[in-house]
Amino acid sequence: MEIIFFGTGTSQGVPMIACECAVCGSADPRDRRTRASIHVVMDGLHVQVDAAPEFRLQCLREKISRLDVFILTHGHADHLAGMDDLRRFCDLHGGEALNVYTTDEGISRVLAMFPYAIAERPVAKGYPAFRLIDLPPVLEFPQGTIRSTLLPHGGINTLGLVFEEKSSGKKFAYYSDCKRVPREAVALARGADAVCLDGLRPDPHPTHMNIAEACAVAAEIGAPATYLTHLTHSVGHAEWSAKLPADVQLAHDGLRLTL
Repeated sequence: MEIIFFGTGTSQGVPMIACECAVCGSADPRDRRTRASIHVVMDGLHVQVDAAPEFRLQCLREKISRLDVFILTHGHADHLAGMDDLRRFCDLHGGEALNVYTTDEGISRVLAMFPYAIAERPVAKGYPAFRLIDLPPVLEFPQGTIRSTLLPHGGINTLGLVFEEKSSGKKFAYYSDCKRVPREAVALARGADAVCLDGLRPDPHPTHMNIAEACAVAAEIGAPATYLTHLTHSVGHAEWSAKLPADVQLAHDGLRLTL
């Protein structure tokens, strides 16, 4: 299994507009963060989770030429604003609609923002087409399984995802954009080879876990390696990497994990 971190930043990205703080002005490339999303490859099955505003640029940077399944964790702009650029993958699928798995809230947001794309086939070559599907608790493919759980994120729930590759048995959990990780989500993630958690910033936030909260959840899950994502400009990569527990790291844009 391969996990590619397309982006690891918040809705404002880092550097942030009109900010001259040390992190926004940092020369460390790990402090340059586009909006958070990942690309997971299980035995050749390419799964994209969320499409940030920089989705096209992220695909070009990571040389992505295939996408089989798209999952939208929730309908906030920093996670779906790049969905129009999925049109290229509809072309590569022979003009077929792309399956978009999400929640009821995600479906309503896609319908509102991309009404022209809700069809079994694109209206013309080069246009997007989305087939909207409620993500079931277990999604089975010949290459592996994707399990989902709901995570509280302010007034909505987001999708937490656990990937398990069939050939290797490797397991990866992705829990971004959440204020806490419920007991059932902790249980689902146990036994994972790696986990990615929302770890917004040092200070508390009403709808996201801060770094201390994320570290506590990491200890509860007990994975060998945990990566924090959705990071603000208050988190300098070098500074905070030195402060974290040995089994917790900061993710960065372009990070690739092979499990």
